Amino acid sequence: MIKVIIADDVQILRTGLIAVLSQDPEIKVVGEAGNGKEAYEMCIKQKPDVVLMDMRMPGHDGAYGTRQIKDKLKNVKVLVLTTFDDKETVNKAISSGADGYILKEMDSAQIINSIKAVAGGINVFCDNIFQSIRREASIPQDAGNYDLTERELEFLRLICDGCDNKEIAAKLYLAEGTVRNGISRLLEKLELKDRTQLAVFAIKNNLV
Repeated sequence: MIKVIIADDVQILRTGLIAVLSQDPEIKVVGEAGNGKEAYEMCIKQKPDVVLMDMRMPGHDGAYGTRQIKDKLKNVKVLVLTTFDDKETVNKAISSGADGYILKEMDSAQIINSIKAVAGGINVFCDNIFQSIRREASIPQDAGNYDLTERELEFLRLICDGCDNKEIAAKLYLAEGTVRNGISRLLEKLELKDRTQLAVFAIKNNLV
């Protein structure tokens, strides 16, 4: 059974999602939240498998909730479900550690399948998101052209997991300065600007 928390500030949308998800016997909604802070606090109590997280909510938005959950509750997956596919919102979600990003325009079956995929450890990003990113940012699409080392691939995977430099250093038994310098060199090699673009690069090239 996949336990799900729904975080959205619109009650009628939460009610609709509960009705949709209740159709699948493998999914159980264990809580509702009106913003990112409530979602995080509910996760501590309910220990869900997946949080369906809207991005724009009052008080504490989806980015705040996602960061708190991914920093403190490593086993909880966060699947962003929102109406917005602009670059700024997508970047905030990815850099906060979201495990997936889908749009509310998707049909019920796609939402259910996305929840199951994310619960199983698969990152899910709908086509609209990549199209938006390609329009607004120049992200390399062929990792094979860059002769990435195994260490650089590890950096990319951990960045996609939402790890900061200190966490990466601990996982790879490296000095934090070594990680910082390695990521700087990786940004230069790929001609990218920041960690968000590194995460997008990794996802587009199926490196995570």
